[in-house]
Amino acid sequence: MKHLHKIIALSFLLGYSIVYAQLDTLNYLKQFEANKVKYIGQPFSKLLNDMTQIQPTTAWSRPEGNKKTIAAYTDFNFCEKQYSFHNTISLLITWQNLIPRDDTRYYEQKNYFYFTNDEKNFYGNKIVKDIMVFR
Repeated sequence: MKHLHKIIALSFLLGYSIVYAQLDTLNYLKQFEANKVKYIGQPFSKLLNDMTQIQPTTAWSRPEGNKKTIAAYTDFNFCEKQYSFHNTISLLITWQNLIPRDDTRYYEQKNYFYFTNDEKNFYGNKIVKDIMVFR
């Protein structure tokens, strides 16, 4: 019974630290959304350069409506890939100019959706139209 209490307490502390870290990340990213006028019309690299505390871990491009050949948005997630669809913190960037899906798909397949220097270089010169942070 004594060990059960320790296990429960340890589980609670671990869960609390994960939730707190997510809230900290969410609050950090929300400041970029609040100041999005600073980044709209600018290359994505400006936003990435200002993100000194954390960088995206995965990048998932989304098509424009029924147009499967072009991407209007990219969803940058801040979690491990296996949790990318489970209540993750996301930075959704709407691009000024649509991006051919063949280009985004190339990087998604090459790096398995992970946000690497390849993606940083690819998206870095794309112009930001809008920024939205959500969970």
